[in-house]
Amino acid sequence: MSFDVRQLRYAVAAADHRSFYRAAQALGLDQSHLSRNIRKLERVIGVDVFIRTRAGLKITSAGEAFLHDARRIVDQSARMVAAARAAGQGRAGRLTLGHSDPISAGHMRATLLAWREAHPAVEVDGIEDNREAQIAYLNSGALDVAVLTGEVAYRGIRRMSLWSEKVLVALPAAHELVAREVIFWPDLRHETFLLTARDPGSELRDMLLRRLSAAGFRPDIRMHAVSRETIMSLLGDGLGVSVTCEGASGARYPDVVLREVHGIHGPCLTGYSGYWRPGNENPALKRFLAFVQGRYSLSFDIE
Repeated sequence: MSFDVRQLRYAVAAADHRSFYRAAQALGLDQSHLSRNIRKLERVIGVDVFIRTRAGLKITSAGEAFLHDARRIVDQSARMVAAARAAGQGRAGRLTLGHSDPISAGHMRATLLAWREAHPAVEVDGIEDNREAQIAYLNSGALDVAVLTGEVAYRGIRRMSLWSEKVLVALPAAHELVAREVIFWPDLRHETFLLTARDPGSELRDMLLRRLSAAGFRPDIRMHAVSRETIMSLLGDGLGVSVTCEGASGARYPDVVLREVHGIHGPCLTGYSGYWRPGNENPALKRFLAFVQGRYSLSFDIE
């Protein structure tokens, strides 16, 4: 014969209330059911835990020692159940999120901060890499969700449109255009653009070509095999200008000023999408997608 955690919980409740009747009421049980289970428990362990009297229950010396350990087991089992339920509901566990753009500002940073505040028990890991690597990580299961620019479709990968962010031009602080709060594409027709050859450099290059070519200009774009941070750090020396996204506006670089770029219809925007594998069973992923869906009033099928 053996006993279970349920019987230990009954015994602890009886000890706390010094009464089978009051313990049964507190647990929402029939008193006879609780009393029978505690008696079974006593037979299994071979000692009386309680002395039954008309005035109530008294705990035996052997019962005191037993209940000390029983209380610890009951508390531990309750924590285990709560942790398992939280993990199963996505309120605990781990979420691995990939990105290739800066997150010093903008929607991505705000979303992560709000998510962490609402789900402190979920550990968030980040992988910053180029687009091809992010998709490979998704396919291998190393990544739960990736947030990338554009609306590219990939076989076997789900995609949802998330948000848009403003495109910014990075200017040397001594540049004459710094005096303007808003820069229009034709204002940049004579500029030398410095871009990283790494992601998202090629997307920014294509955007520049598209925007300026439509206005009848041929932009001077120079791609460099260095990081975006290195490009931004060199702009203050007057070597050229660059473009970046709103998510990078929280970082500061020596003698560099950021300005919004506008077209004829207002601010120039770049869209972001979320990507994930439909077979990913991580509850934290499903909860994160639902969180983003609610935060931005989006409509998409999570499953």
